[in-house]
Amino acid sequence: MVAAEQIASSSLTGASVVSACALIFTVASFWWLHARQGRLRAWEPHSFAAIIQGSTARLRLPLVLHNTGPKPIVVQDVILTFPDDPASHLPLLWVSSPSRLQPGPDEEVKLPAGFVVPGREAQQLFLEFEAPFSGFLPEARDYKAQIQVRVGHRRGWRPLLAFTLRAANIVHPDRYTVYNNAPVELTKADQRRADAALLELLEEHEDSSPPGDPPIDGGAGPSG
Repeated sequence: MVAAEQIASSSLTGASVVSACALIFTVASFWWLHARQGRLRAWEPHSFAAIIQGSTARLRLPLVLHNTGPKPIVVQDVILTFPDDPASHLPLLWVSSPSRLQPGPDEEVKLPAGFVVPGREAQQLFLEFEAPFSGFLPEARDYKAQIQVRVGHRRGWRPLLAFTLRAANIVHPDRYTVYNNAPVELTKADQRRADAALLELLEEHEDSSPPGDPPIDGGAGPSG
């Protein structure tokens, strides 16, 4: 009799463990498939469009955003920064969402607006950034750039993507056109053209800057 009761108790305990494990597995599977909050991923762009006018620069980037989780992610705002360059202390603000990478008069341009990246999906979009550089003009070299986003389920700015912006490829800074951002070696002629064009823009910016205050005459001389 005692042995039978022990066998029945063991069977009941085993069944309870199996049921509990099945319940935990079901809840965990539901959370993973339907309720888990993912994160945004992005990849380095292989091209970009740029124009530099005076002390203002405008950049257009093609981006692919991937939501790794099942829940949708709301993107509220985006900025572009250059964290390793103290002269560029102002971020480039998101100013439009054009319909293509190549600028042109017939393109469809949309003002910045929040958008949704559905769960487990990827989206391609074009983002245009602009801000005054406050006297800073990009040189013909590589820059470490970072894209930051504000999302609906988190507070503050979050880093999305760090990549290399190859500003040495901007050989016509006064034209809004597309350049290659792949790590290719420029010829010496291309490098000279890029350096000369950016230097010319820098000189024009310095010539157009307001002159400083004139010296004040009539001040007291040194005491005897």
